[in-house]
Amino acid sequence: MISERVTGSRVIRTVLPAEAETVAALHARARATYYPDGLPDDGFDWVSVWRGAAERPDGQVLCAVERGGLVGIASFRVPDDGPADTVKLFQFHVDPDHWRSGIGTALHTACVEQWRADGRRTAVLDVHTDNRRAQAFYARRGWLPDPRNPPAEGDHHLYLRFDVPGE
Repeated sequence: MISERVTGSRVIRTVLPAEAETVAALHARARATYYPDGLPDDGFDWVSVWRGAAERPDGQVLCAVERGGLVGIASFRVPDDGPADTVKLFQFHVDPDHWRSGIGTALHTACVEQWRADGRRTAVLDVHTDNRRAQAFYARRGWLPDPRNPPAEGDHHLYLRFDVPGE
């Protein structure tokens, strides 16, 4: 498990449950960018969701911190119905004020390093169909449409797959 990874003035580390409110706020800012009519009320208490994710013994939430501020987050674990060598990236967000600064790349690299260390061979995720920026980001890192999980009619998500490189 990554406890802390320092690159210049950027630190990638594990999120603390006490940071759930800050994480939820960053999550909301990032999600708002791909909902042209504003964030839908999905009924979730995102502070509780993020606190729970940070407390899960079978998952991990990483964050990128620059100059003392949380600027990126990634949450992953083995999916409940998935094989043990597969990890699901449930959430991956960079604060929009920090896009195109290398934070997403550094955070993704840290995730891949952790997956490799954990013996994961495959990573999966779903991305909102309107989130073209994220789709392009994932494509540049080698994520491909998941042939085992094509989108259903009317689904608003694309399902992607990533082969975790070996040592």
